[in-house]
Amino acid sequence: MEQLKLENQICFPFYAISRLITRAYQPYLEKLGITYPQYLVLLVLWEKDGVAVQTVSDKLILNTNTVTPLLKRMEAMGLIKREKAKDDERKVLIYLTQEGKALQASAASVPEKLMENMGDMAFELEELVGVRDKIQKWIGCMGNK
Repeated sequence: MEQLKLENQICFPFYAISRLITRAYQPYLEKLGITYPQYLVLLVLWEKDGVAVQTVSDKLILNTNTVTPLLKRMEAMGLIKREKAKDDERKVLIYLTQEGKALQASAASVPEKLMENMGDMAFELEELVGVRDKIQKWIGCMGNK
């Protein structure tokens, strides 16, 4: 059955590149003392602090039962704090601590270092941006289904 061969799967290359890119981030994030999922949460909060857990879940396309333990670990690390919303105690808001805010300056060089490390890849930055934009459109379409 040809359709069940790994090499014929449309999704496998996306899965593989995602894992490889995550692995490429690892040495840079290790120096900051964070994991890739924690980095993603920080990116959301550096963009807009004080968002609901559901907002983080939605932006990262993760279930809240996946995000909640991640946020608890980050709170234990002193990077974020969780507070109940004043207007609705069922809603939990996520805020950066001073340590979480300070980490932004150290993390600012991570994307550039990652691109430098990619070195001889056949892609030019413009091509990568184009591919990223197409994937974002697909994510938008698939996320609405």
